Amino acid sequence: MTDLVDNPMLLPDPEPAEVRYTIISVDDHLVEPPEMFEGRLPSRFQSRAPKVVTNEHGHEVWEFEGQRFTQVGMNAVAGRRKSMKNLEPTKFSDMRKGCWDINERVRDMDLNGVWASMNFPSMITGFCGRVFAQIDDLDLGYATTQAWNDWLYEEWWQPATDRIIPLGLTFLADPEKGAAEIRRNAARGFVAVTLPERPQNIGFPSLFSGYWDPIVEACAETDTVIALHVGSSGGYPSPADAPALQLGATMFGQLSLAACAEWLWSGYPLKYPNLKITMSEGGIGWVAMLLDRLDNIVDRSGYGLGWETRPADVLKRNFWFCTIDDPSTIMTRHRIGVENIMFETDYPHGDGTWPDTQQVVADTYGDIPTDELRSILCENAARVFRHPLPNEVLPL
Repeated sequence: MTDLVDNPMLLPDPEPAEVRYTIISVDDHLVEPPEMFEGRLPSRFQSRAPKVVTNEHGHEVWEFEGQRFTQVGMNAVAGRRKSMKNLEPTKFSDMRKGCWDINERVRDMDLNGVWASMNFPSMITGFCGRVFAQIDDLDLGYATTQAWNDWLYEEWWQPATDRIIPLGLTFLADPEKGAAEIRRNAARGFVAVTLPERPQNIGFPSLFSGYWDPIVEACAETDTVIALHVGSSGGYPSPADAPALQLGATMFGQLSLAACAEWLWSGYPLKYPNLKITMSEGGIGWVAMLLDRLDNIVDRSGYGLGWETRPADVLKRNFWFCTIDDPSTIMTRHRIGVENIMFETDYPHGDGTWPDTQQVVADTYGDIPTDELRSILCENAARVFRHPLPNEVLPL
């Protein structure tokens, strides 16, 4: 890893935000540090663990089983000068240390006025554990998945248990081993696992195949939240001559709607009334439309599949949705259910709100009644993820 020196791409630290709201962000990201896997795999695999190398362009990239991944940071541009936010980091020194160092992360949370944070993985995992499940040596893949979780437990969560919500990976190539890993993590305090939101798009069986039964059963049994992040199964299928980045980023809501509908109609939420599923980074603008459509197809078309519980009611019972700033559609919150909406800052990504989250909330949601605002900003997440709140929850 390069020496961490002052980088002209990064702005000086901001002044700490005035805390007017207690915020739990349920969609942030960590950047895996170069030493993540050192000493964490069985001796027979340690020499083959993922590692950071410098490529012919001088860029730091992950290397694993003959594959090189294009970058280490994946849009980790928090704190950049505005003119440089569209440049992907090529080295760790291009990023704030809070991307991978827990003490610096807590410091960045304090600067931003955020009480607690749940963090999704980054590039070496394929965003959801896909990379570890799609190598030839699946024993190595399983060991690497466990090593990632062990690092998260020891280096990311344990030093800051009141500030970090522990989310793990599981082994996608073998549902029985995947279920065992969920139970192993739950026994030591993990409360969430991320899965590919539409697994058939990245080479796994679909949600309708029965393949995922052991994993979902383990989540329901251990009260482990299934946290689905848009893009973990690939982006929008843009035409070859389209501006893929712009079009893909525009379609996050539609990707989330499709994934949510597939998880609903998979039958898992109906079978497991206590199963919790969260949808990250797709906003909430599509949720009321989905609820209306579900009611329509039952009441007019008769496509209810004979469920004793109305599909829209299952959706509101088993699913939670995340907002970063939905100024035009927050008015639909009562149709969605205020109790079903949570908040995210998306640190350290380019569309995140660091270090201005407190002001973004004031500008976008400041006129929402206080009890509803507390629910959306922190109380719903604290309940879903069983996470402690501070002694004083704001606004009062």
